[in-house]
Amino acid sequence: MSQVQTADMEVQQPPTDGISEIQFSPQADFLAASSWDGNVRIYEIQSNGSSMAKAMYSHDAPALCCAWSKDGTKLASGGADKAGKLFDISTGQSTQVAVHDAPIKEVRWVDGASPILATGSWDKTIKYWDTRQQSPISTITLPERLYSMDSVFPLLVAATADRHVVIYNLNNPTVPFKQISSPLKWQTRTISCFGAGRGYGIGSIEGRVAIQYIEDKDKDLNFSFKCHREGGTRMSDKALVYSVNSINWHPVHGTFSTAGADGSFAFWDKDSRQKLKSFPKAESSISSTCFNRTGTIFAYAVSYDWFKGQSGAAANSRNKIMLHAVNEIDVKPRKRN
Repeated sequence: MSQVQTADMEVQQPPTDGISEIQFSPQADFLAASSWDGNVRIYEIQSNGSSMAKAMYSHDAPALCCAWSKDGTKLASGGADKAGKLFDISTGQSTQVAVHDAPIKEVRWVDGASPILATGSWDKTIKYWDTRQQSPISTITLPERLYSMDSVFPLLVAATADRHVVIYNLNNPTVPFKQISSPLKWQTRTISCFGAGRGYGIGSIEGRVAIQYIEDKDKDLNFSFKCHREGGTRMSDKALVYSVNSINWHPVHGTFSTAGADGSFAFWDKDSRQKLKSFPKAESSISSTCFNRTGTIFAYAVSYDWFKGQSGAAANSRNKIMLHAVNEIDVKPRKRN
């Protein structure tokens, strides 16, 4: 029997290749998944945990990211075809709305007076688009290739190669508010903003997460911790260290999840600095995760992330999206010890 939680439900008709990102709609239990098979899929998740494939559209190369508009009517995605696409839920049509000189690694909707899409690329730029126009509103140059990006108004954070973190205040979106080196010593894998735009969590390939606040007055609240490791409990032991692939914030309680190349996920409380709950391992890496809008479902993609290269790819491994029913006690904040 698989080590995965027996109660967790499997999404039907999953992607046929690596799953790059999964995202729940902010308005309904629709789950989007972008995949290396070049397709972006949308599933409807029922209250009993069953799922149904609703829609699919394609890029001309691997799809690397996806993000829902705030009103849930549109889904944006980016791919190795250097194109940003927009899928309209009501019409079932996809159109190209963005272009870069290299693959688009991240797409995020930027809150503001109008729906603006930010696209971040390995061409070392972020572009802001009004999706009704063909040309970008503005283009900003990054110090290196973009690896991860997230936004909670008025904050947008971009993590690039060489451990750069560039922070933007979206009230002045083209000028960096702050640029720092990651507090983690190894390559960044994921970055994720927490509520009210006060800060972010950042994860590295070396099984560490850092919680970082934006304002200098809050710097005493910054900390980092180890996770997604095996062994190494004694000084003489060597730990097996895994990449932290995904960080997500609970929409109600403000606690957060981490998931990694070790195939496990856990829930944490940043304010009390404790682990709330850890879960059994899946049979492969977890590449992406997300909570639904009410925080009652936690979705995780079981999909090899190539952290061991080709030699680590099991011939019979399947790509799966699993749904975990969240027990509120597992995500509620705790008092600090």
